[in-house]
Amino acid sequence: MRQTELHLTDEDRLVIEGIRGKGLHQSREVNRAHVLSCLDRGIPEAQIMEVLGIGRTALWRTRSAYLQGGVDLAVFDVARPGRPPQYDTDAEARVTALACSAPPEGRQRWTLVELERAARQESGLGTVSRETVRRMLKKTISNPGGAYFSDRGRPFQSDRGR
Repeated sequence: MRQTELHLTDEDRLVIEGIRGKGLHQSREVNRAHVLSCLDRGIPEAQIMEVLGIGRTALWRTRSAYLQGGVDLAVFDVARPGRPPQYDTDAEARVTALACSAPPEGRQRWTLVELERAARQESGLGTVSRETVRRMLKKTISNPGGAYFSDRGRPFQSDRGR
């Protein structure tokens, strides 16, 4: 197999050695740094693939990305946007306000099913699901005032976290 030569600049070599020497990176990034370092030293591709346990495509993509855009493009993953949130913070605030309001007549507290029905009456929340309401109200570090709900829509009767 013919191997394409790759020569790192001195700056790139320092960055690669920093990534390889510190445990602060994801394993994919460290593997890519190993690939670039090995290619720079002229190690055969077959040996690189065997030792690192990667395929020919991963090696080819890493080399190609380095030649196209340098170390940053070759080693680090590009940020991915993900799916945009369906409901904005105003909608979450309305659901939270609803959960903090007085429960339906004849009830001591809200259930998720009742919250879902009431939230669907709000404008812009006509298609909100029970699971979405549960996630909006889930108690997290960023939402310490949220309530714990069971899978059946009933609040847990637990004193955890108090």
